[in-house]
Amino acid sequence: MKCPHRLEPHQIQGLDFIHIFPVVQWLVKRAIETREEMGDYIRSYSISQFQKTHRLPEDDEFLQRKEKAIKTVTDIFEVYKPQRKYKRQKGAEELLDEESKVHATLLEYGRRYGFSRQPGKTEQAEDKKIVLPPGLAAAGKAEPCDEDDLQAAEELRIKTLMTGMAAMATEEGKLTASTVGQIVGLRSDEIKQIVSEYAEKQSELSAEERPERLGAAQQHRRKVASLNKQILQKNKLLEELQAKCTDLQTKCTEAKKTLTEVKSYSEKLDKELAALETVESQADSSILQSLRALVAMNENLKSQEQEFKAHCREEMERLQQNIENLKAEAVENAEEQEPNKIIEQQYKTEKDKLQKIRLLLARRNREIAILQRRIDEVPSRAELTQYQKRFIELYSQVSATHKETKQFFTLYNTLDDKKVYLEKEVNLLNSIHDNFHQAMASSGSREQFLRQMEQIVEGIKQNRMKMEKKKQENKMRRDQLNDEYLELLEKQRLYFKTVKEFKEECRKNEMLLSKLKASSS
Repeated sequence: MKCPHRLEPHQIQGLDFIHIFPVVQWLVKRAIETREEMGDYIRSYSISQFQKTHRLPEDDEFLQRKEKAIKTVTDIFEVYKPQRKYKRQKGAEELLDEESKVHATLLEYGRRYGFSRQPGKTEQAEDKKIVLPPGLAAAGKAEPCDEDDLQAAEELRIKTLMTGMAAMATEEGKLTASTVGQIVGLRSDEIKQIVSEYAEKQSELSAEERPERLGAAQQHRRKVASLNKQILQKNKLLEELQAKCTDLQTKCTEAKKTLTEVKSYSEKLDKELAALETVESQADSSILQSLRALVAMNENLKSQEQEFKAHCREEMERLQQNIENLKAEAVENAEEQEPNKIIEQQYKTEKDKLQKIRLLLARRNREIAILQRRIDEVPSRAELTQYQKRFIELYSQVSATHKETKQFFTLYNTLDDKKVYLEKEVNLLNSIHDNFHQAMASSGSREQFLRQMEQIVEGIKQNRMKMEKKKQENKMRRDQLNDEYLELLEKQRLYFKTVKEFKEECRKNEMLLSKLKASSS
């Protein structure tokens, strides 16, 4: 797998976490990378497989609205397609440049692209007129004169192009009877709204066709009016969205309340389940045997109950048939009253019997329910073994973690002691190096230096003896603990052996009990 970290088998068996941890980190990183690489591919593949055989409700709704939307779009294109209003006459002079051809084609379809004054420029010019001094007023008037000349030239060119055109025979200004009926069928509010929209559109179109005739103030007023209408529409939309938001908030609070109730109920169930588990762990084997006998009795009672119900149905059908036969005979023989009395007496007695049997059946059902609850309260052997396994696994995990932590503490203490001794050694060597030349200067200081060195050596030997003694004590304590550990291992083996033999004997006992019950039944 091209792992950058080496790992040996004995390191895995010895739980060498220092060397195992980088390998686990690398494996997790590779798993995450592989998941990121293959996630998009698997997601797209699953979506494609899902779309082959299934469809979402949104897809069905889209298919239902698709045909209607296509028809609406085609109708809109048909309604708003460009219509030709003029046509060039055959005897008109031929246009040479491309710009004249473009203008002529646009004029045939009712569009006039002429020279127009820009309102921004006029306002700037007015502002400049206020600021400029009187001596520069003549320079400011030159630009409007140029604009007027360009406008006049553009109007002249449009008139020359329009002279060579003839109007098309269209029926644009006529209304059919169906159109009038549709307009009359609308409500008055909608008619007013449509009339106002039509007036606005007509004014906008006229402004587009003759922009040079409108002033900057009028265009500004129209823009302000259109913006105010848009603001009103947006305010209405905002109110609707706020109403929807309040509804969603109320629904959210209700959902949160239900969630808290469900959580509290689940916590209550968890507590009851824990209490039942503690009761099951404290159960006795004699109680289990008695409960097995009660279960067998419960099964027998259920079978007897079913047989009794079937017998009661048959008996009821037979009695109803007898009643019908007797009624038929009573109709034929109306004079005989004594058989009717006998039948009524039999009916009352049978009815009393049925009531007593129902009471007895209800009592048996209550006893069966009580026994069933007692059986459910006692845990089975499989559940007990499962609990034991889980506790053993938990104990092994805790012991492994404790052992690892203990090793880390021991390693830290050892390294700390080693660091302390190395620091002492370095300080000692530094002091010897610093005082060596000064001590060698005279004989008295030399003897004093040697005595100090002997004292230091003697102290080191004493520390060594102490550490050797401490080592021997730890070694003896380790041997003692090892012996105790071996004794405990032997006891554990004996315990497991005893438990295994006990389970085998229990299995044999259960087999003998089942054989005994089968022979007795």
